[in-house]
Amino acid sequence: MRLTIAGRGAYAYTGSRSFDPALPTMAFMHGAAHDHGVWSLQSRYFAHHGWNVLAFDLPGHGRDVSAAIDSVHAVADWLIGALDELRVQSAVLIGHSLGALAALDAAGRHRERVAKLGLFGPAVPMRVADVLLDAAKRDDHVAFELINGWSFAARDQLGGNPMPGVWMTGNSMRLMERSRPGALYADLMACHTYADGLSAAANVPCPVLVVLGQRDQMAPPKSAAALIAALADKRVVTIPDCGHSLMVEAPDAVLDALRAFVPNPST
Repeated sequence: MRLTIAGRGAYAYTGSRSFDPALPTMAFMHGAAHDHGVWSLQSRYFAHHGWNVLAFDLPGHGRDVSAAIDSVHAVADWLIGALDELRVQSAVLIGHSLGALAALDAAGRHRERVAKLGLFGPAVPMRVADVLLDAAKRDDHVAFELINGWSFAARDQLGGNPMPGVWMTGNSMRLMERSRPGALYADLMACHTYADGLSAAANVPCPVLVVLGQRDQMAPPKSAAALIAALADKRVVTIPDCGHSLMVEAPDAVLDALRAFVPNPST
């Protein structure tokens, strides 16, 4: 689906279903240097089980040709603008990493617009190592290599995908290499400088699902402890032996967590 948000084009994958104003809406946001495809399994499932699905390419990513945004607040405002464009009054927001921070910020500042919130691989604060920021600023390929090394549990760097022939770290590298120059640095700076996560969490009234990877090195589970404590209504799921690339490493576990949290509208 092509949209116009704040005067510029945007793209959202809808699970091969037309948007239906009569159905409830679920919006998915990806993390740094990724695109809507990381949510392929989950977005397609819900699109075929009674939901409008909007798996966004955030600005500067995937099919979106605009400049990347280097502020979590601005990404959250962009997201609310997308809901406004489609006249969606309330939606379930699901985000991973940077997308989780944007969803959290949107839920904290626009309480009435968010029915439920799903945070995958969050950390508050989400500090980024200087070596990674420096490499991303130079558009140095080593930034992708660092992220790939830190994003997967050791087991999954050697294989382990339930689908034979799928190379998880190789696919992740190709996805990041497709990102536009400067996009990764903007993404990482948005994460690194976001300072309002705990205040946003304290202002979220809706139910929240927090999904953590037990072996996550990019956003270690302990980095989400203060966030979880600040949430009023939360459910926490930790996926064993999983790193930061939750949707790639454990797609079925991620889908199961979402299905338990957001039942089909007909059930």
